[in-house]
Amino acid sequence: MNSIWELDTFYRKRDIIIIGAGFSGLWTAISIKEKYPEKSVLIIERNAIPLGASTRNAGFACFGSLTEVIADAHKMGWEKTLALVKMRFDGLQKIRHYFTHEEIDFDLNGGYEILNDEEPLSHIDDINEKLKAITGLDQTYTLKQDKILEFGLKKSTFLVENPCEGSLHSGKLLQKLLEKCHELKIEFLFGTEVGNIEETANEVEVYLSTDLSVKADQLIYCTNAFTSTFLENENIIPARGQILLTGPIEDLKLKGTFHYDEGYYYFRNVGNRVLLGGGRNQDFKTEETSAFETTEFLQHHLENFLKEVILPDNDFTIALRWSGIMAMGDEKSPIVKQISERQFCAVRLSGMGVALAPKIGEMIAEMI
Repeated sequence: MNSIWELDTFYRKRDIIIIGAGFSGLWTAISIKEKYPEKSVLIIERNAIPLGASTRNAGFACFGSLTEVIADAHKMGWEKTLALVKMRFDGLQKIRHYFTHEEIDFDLNGGYEILNDEEPLSHIDDINEKLKAITGLDQTYTLKQDKILEFGLKKSTFLVENPCEGSLHSGKLLQKLLEKCHELKIEFLFGTEVGNIEETANEVEVYLSTDLSVKADQLIYCTNAFTSTFLENENIIPARGQILLTGPIEDLKLKGTFHYDEGYYYFRNVGNRVLLGGGRNQDFKTEETSAFETTEFLQHHLENFLKEVILPDNDFTIALRWSGIMAMGDEKSPIVKQISERQFCAVRLSGMGVALAPKIGEMIAEMI
């Protein structure tokens, strides 16, 4: 049994409980506290550190490559696609407004896309026209053929540049967000798994074990790919992203963040090393999982991609391999909504959580 001291403090009733301490959970808590400083906010996280996609991603500060925007518009129509691109773009600006570039290793060194087919280039003027209102640039995407050799990508046919994108250090960004939360007096229970959740007319009760619970007026799920545990009715499909990182490479030419094949492949330099992730479309079914592991098939496939496309002239070793779990659905718009009288969710970020979470936090703050 718990003591009176524990029950009166750590496990006392709060105004709001957020489940999940990744980017969405932290930005949501910050937005709520900034709008309602008097509200008490508790974040419950089952791991010792934020996990899922937030600490396991590739550290891209991006809002959509040319072929990805074309594919999204084809699937969801222009209105939804542009709203999503704007949300990502504004989210990245918000991150840069809150933290200095040094604090989170933010590097605005450009986003690039490799193309081996010229069809998407015929849409570039039309799409630049549409994005003008979002990025403020006449040309968000431009063809940059001279950089192909500069980056050592000699097997690639076309290279499209987007100057508004870059990279950041996901771990440092999370640490900065945690610091901000502590400043705002947001409280945490790390290493705490949520069991049952019961809602009554007056409150929501979150069970942490059979005889321990915390109550709140409102509950927000920021559990992205792991939300299906709680909400069976939402269209959320976990999607594992596998990643590898090379050892240091002498005279590495690659600089910036790169996409290929509608964003299914993504790579960047981390100092003088290369980080490469993706290839999920080679084995969709296997990668629809929330298990944090890497598979021989995909790791081999990624190593080949490194050899053929990214580092055709370099020898390299693999220093690290890992995976993160994203959440996909039948379309890329996130699910941010009220699901009952006292419960809300901000989930399904389709691999764009870094950029989307700052704005999603604001949306939830408006709803409660």
